[in-house]
Amino acid sequence: MAQQARQFSYRRHADQARASQDAAHHPVVVVGAGPVGLSLVIDLALRGQKVVLLDDADRIGDGSRAICFSKRSLEYWDRLGVAERMTNKGVVWKVGKIFLGPEMLYQFDLQPESGHKMPAFINLQQYYAEAFLVDRALTLPGIDLRWRNKVTGLVQGNDHVELTIDTPDGPYKLRASYVAACDGARSALRGMVGADFEGEVFEDQFLIADVKMTAEFPTERWFWFDPPFHSGQSALLHRQPDDVWRIDLQLGPDADPAEERRPERVRPRIARMLGHDDFDFEWISVYKFQCRRMRRFVHERVIFAGDAAHQVSPFGARGANSGLEDAENLAWKLALILRGEAPASLLASYDAERGPAADENIRASTHATDFIAPHSKQESRLRQAVLSLAKEADFAKRMVNGGRLSVPSVYQTPLSTADSDVWSSGPSPGAHMPDASLVTDDGTLVFLSECFAQAGRGFALLHADSAAIVVPDGVARISIGDDAQLRDEAGLFRARYGDDAGAAYLLRPDGYVAARFRHPTPEAVAAAHARASGRA
Repeated sequence: MAQQARQFSYRRHADQARASQDAAHHPVVVVGAGPVGLSLVIDLALRGQKVVLLDDADRIGDGSRAICFSKRSLEYWDRLGVAERMTNKGVVWKVGKIFLGPEMLYQFDLQPESGHKMPAFINLQQYYAEAFLVDRALTLPGIDLRWRNKVTGLVQGNDHVELTIDTPDGPYKLRASYVAACDGARSALRGMVGADFEGEVFEDQFLIADVKMTAEFPTERWFWFDPPFHSGQSALLHRQPDDVWRIDLQLGPDADPAEERRPERVRPRIARMLGHDDFDFEWISVYKFQCRRMRRFVHERVIFAGDAAHQVSPFGARGANSGLEDAENLAWKLALILRGEAPASLLASYDAERGPAADENIRASTHATDFIAPHSKQESRLRQAVLSLAKEADFAKRMVNGGRLSVPSVYQTPLSTADSDVWSSGPSPGAHMPDASLVTDDGTLVFLSECFAQAGRGFALLHADSAAIVVPDGVARISIGDDAQLRDEAGLFRARYGDDAGAAYLLRPDGYVAARFRHPTPEAVAAAHARASGRA
């Protein structure tokens, strides 16, 4: 079976020559060079922070793993300078279809609106995403990437974390003001802080087979209940780059994983689905659903993100995308703290925001799992009734659950400044900023997400007309109006943010709404900025 892989060289670092009592101190050490860890170090470096990235391996490319990346993740990667490469290589899609047996029940469109820079989703093998992120990291002087550096010990002090790191040249010690644990579902650091997962492991098992073939299927997400080629179970089909197709087949709780992943056993299953056996295997794996999380993501100066902090089933593409939201949420807060512009207590908001986000993803993932793989006869009868009704009734279609696709989190947090006014439209405090197409004063088409990125990596006041507003230090201004540098000729900004003259939004560095104002005053904006920075 072929797969993409890249090997990286281990290099001895000067830190390894220092005595233990004189261990080098770094502001941030990130453990784990997956998509979450790599995105986090790039984000921190772009915010002017020096960061060390440790990974116990020396290669990427162990199977395609996560393949489905959302619009929100792409907008984040766009700010990091890698989204264009991701979308150029990835397979863009937005339509999904649900089948019962051989018949289509219904289809859905995940991005029916225009005026967004990024597509609803792309499919891209994780090894490509990681390779593009590594390439980007290597262009930034603030990132020290160390392969075959395995963390084997962790001790927290009052103002630092001390790590013991094993390498081919033996162990050495390193100190950091903060450590971000992005070391995956089997996180060693989780055990080192005395924490564990809480939640549910489901018994049903699923087969993943990535097959390389030439096919005329459209670029859509297809999900089957009780397909004719896999009776009584479910199946999923996604297209990936390089003529690779991801196929998931439900196996049931009693399947033998070692037996089921044998190519000679998998081939006839896939051949029945496709109607031919003219394909090659890229990757085969068997997995169980897990919907679990740590009780706390922040353990003094060690912060957990991605699969190290929470796990969900793959249906709905909520694993990698929620991990990237973790990185996006954490980076700007750590940068403010390290620059002395926010108190260390701001880290509590990471737990307060990303914990409930993980709960929401776990709930959505658990509901999908219960529908796809019912636990009891009663649940099976309910599912059959829903599927039967869905052929004719719209309300039943909404109950069918083949995995609700990842959506941006909405934060209910003390960092947000709520308002008592009734707004007919527009994102509320705690919601992410919707994109919209705009036109510059010279007629160039741009997107709001681009303007936000170009305004800097801090807070920005998004203002609905060109009236001058005094903004605090550290807050950029984005003005949209007939007399401003940006104009809303398509009306999409008004439709998505409201058409109240003078209305304004204070955007956090991660593009979430910190506050909104009918009639902003300098005092109100300054107070909201202080609150969102943890200084209120």
